Amino acid sequence: MGLKRRLTDLSYRLYDRSRHRSAFDAAGHPGTAPDFSGLQQGKYALLVTFRRDGTPVPTPVWYALLDDRRLVLSTEERTAKVRRVRRDPRARAIPSDARGKPLGPGVEATVRVLADPAEIDAAEAALDAKYGRSRRVYEKVMTDHSATAYLELSPRGDAGA
Repeated sequence: MGLKRRLTDLSYRLYDRSRHRSAFDAAGHPGTAPDFSGLQQGKYALLVTFRRDGTPVPTPVWYALLDDRRLVLSTEERTAKVRRVRRDPRARAIPSDARGKPLGPGVEATVRVLADPAEIDAAEAALDAKYGRSRRVYEKVMTDHSATAYLELSPRGDAGA
């Protein structure tokens, strides 16, 4: 296992241990917001995905809005959240701080893994425009960029819109 991968795994464990306790409470409650407008100004969102047994799993993530109807994020392909969304496209997005403390109402969403190169390029451009150099440095040091998955969330009921 390479140094970068060990460093990434260590950071994941650190983030898991430092997650705000209210993130788990919020993850268990349905979202009430109709769209992503509550995420316009934020830097972090609590992405809630679901285990096979239905248990919600909250993860603070960086995100970008393509519009009020689509939220995108990137993560390593090998993460559990990618496996969970491939199996169950239900998700929830909640405005949060870096530790996952909820800052507003959540949105019930449908998530999909982007495969089309044009969609991936649009997602990467939106993320780069929002986070710029800090994200590029973080990803260069902490992630295996060759195995990146891009996720797109749409408010539930808008998946095909």
